[in-house]
Amino acid sequence: MPAGFTAADFYYLLPELLLTGGALLVLVVDVLLPRREWAALGMTLLTLAVTGAAVVGFTGVDTTISAGLLAIDGFATFFKSIVIVSALLTVLMSPAYLRVETVRPGEYYFLILCATLGMLFMASGVDLITLFIGLETMAVSFYILAGYLKPNQRSNEASVKYFLLGGFSLGILLYGMSLLYGETGTTSLAGIAEALAAGGERSLTLSLALILLVAGMGFKIAAVPFHMWAPDVYEGAPTPVTAYLSVGSKAASFAMILRIFIEGLPGLVADWQVLFWALAAVTMTVGNIAAISQSNIKRMLAYSSIAHAGYILIGVVAATERGVAAALVYLWVYIFMQLGAFAVVAMLRRQDVIGDELKDLSGLYLRRPLAAVAMLIFMLSLGGIPPTAGFMGKLWLFGAAIESGFVWLAVIFVVNSVISLYYYYRVIVFMWLKDETAGSEIAMNPAMATALVIAVIGSLLFGVYPQVLFDHAQVAADLFGSAVSSTAVLQ
Repeated sequence: MPAGFTAADFYYLLPELLLTGGALLVLVVDVLLPRREWAALGMTLLTLAVTGAAVVGFTGVDTTISAGLLAIDGFATFFKSIVIVSALLTVLMSPAYLRVETVRPGEYYFLILCATLGMLFMASGVDLITLFIGLETMAVSFYILAGYLKPNQRSNEASVKYFLLGGFSLGILLYGMSLLYGETGTTSLAGIAEALAAGGERSLTLSLALILLVAGMGFKIAAVPFHMWAPDVYEGAPTPVTAYLSVGSKAASFAMILRIFIEGLPGLVADWQVLFWALAAVTMTVGNIAAISQSNIKRMLAYSSIAHAGYILIGVVAATERGVAAALVYLWVYIFMQLGAFAVVAMLRRQDVIGDELKDLSGLYLRRPLAAVAMLIFMLSLGGIPPTAGFMGKLWLFGAAIESGFVWLAVIFVVNSVISLYYYYRVIVFMWLKDETAGSEIAMNPAMATALVIAVIGSLLFGVYPQVLFDHAQVAADLFGSAVSSTAVLQ
């Protein structure tokens, strides 16, 4: 075994090992047991529950394992919790949708768990190699999931576009990593930080590596101008997959960004702050303006997701404990309001209705009043209206921007939040003020109802009582307390 790798490392890898074993058992259950749909669903939920329990069990642990490739700390635990909850809600909203689309559930749940496994490694990775492996494990799973509806042309198109553009962005990211390795002689984030601190004059190669890293990660979070893939992929992929892609993938990618730039490149903070400042401002503005003209709900939520990536980048730009904590808080509350909204869209899918147009929401309060109330809460939370969790998340991001001196970025943030209210209220108007109904009855099975209830509780609870979430986010952000000793502030 490699130097520094001990048998105790397997204990710290317990969540990943449980998830891997559970994913393999899902395939076995799908083949051998009767009523394979519910057997595969039950095994998937059990796997996620056991994995989540194992993740919580490492609360308070702060160590590095596997020869310095992985970190088990508060930051990793926080992001792993986000990923597990996101996967759980995605799985709960999937059974009815898969039944309508008449596809086998076993392979679908297996791929969801594989994507989740990649995200766990992205949360713990403190080495460029580990982060790359985790990223690719997640990405390959999503390439397949995006095209899971084989007879569906839009699904096939989404898969091909995501694969081609994803491969292109991966090459950019990998090239940036290789240049960084060439300049520092190590792939360890701690080693890179030490090498840069001890280095002399900055080289052109290092500047190019930084630009390529920002561009590669910009694609993964769908930041403008690297967002071209998101609307088409979100629209064409199965709705639960779109939901998980917009939340789980984004959260894991932000974990990777924070690890690389704040933990690995604190010596270049003045340079990457400028790049992320520009990305944040352009991303939230383009995302919100483009969302206004959309009539397809999934495309609207895609552009909304792009805008929210710009919001979260504010925490990265701040490059302080408060900024990191604000980004973590927002990512946590974002999973409930975004996945909840997609759950309602998935519920609209019936044999005779695709259910992804705004007009398909018409009269929802007459047909499924509880779903209409839930969607109302999700839209208000996404728009940042108190007392929802979305408001508290935006409040913390705003505070982090002001505290770090990025006043103009805070102003752009507030203006964009106001703009976003227009297209969120359009959804509310269609549900509550239009009474045209079309298509068959909208069904809600127990799994979907459970997903909606959890999402509603999360969207309201952390708006009314956010202190527990703030405290946990602050503990997770303490990891970066000494990573950036002095932050270059843009005036």
